[in-house]
Amino acid sequence: MTAPARFKDLCLDARDHQALADWWCAAIGYVRRDELEEAATPEEDEPRPHDWPVPIVDPAGEGPLMWIVPVPEFKIVKNRMHFDVVGDTAALLAAGATMVRAQDDDIEWDVLADPEGNEFCVFAPE
Repeated sequence: MTAPARFKDLCLDARDHQALADWWCAAIGYVRRDELEEAATPEEDEPRPHDWPVPIVDPAGEGPLMWIVPVPEFKIVKNRMHFDVVGDTAALLAAGATMVRAQDDDIEWDVLADPEGNEFCVFAPE
């Protein structure tokens, strides 16, 4: 049986989507997709408006495309969906993440939030 849908992209809402796109690029090694497109094709079409969602991608082509989408409201409640990363909790905290829950006897990862409060789990590299 064919599934009625397939995974396409991740979307992350943000009040300051330009700054959050930069933050996630620095945190996980992504780049803005238009930076890759400009390198591949010197002729550029109309640039996207500043209030357009920002696509960020894994330059190695391994991770999913992420859209950082501008929204007018602040994040208020816990995410119902989140993503996991393998990384250095201390470096992410130094870059502007906040600790939501540290690893303890019940969980083997740290739960952090990005500068806009979006939670994500950080697993130590093996």
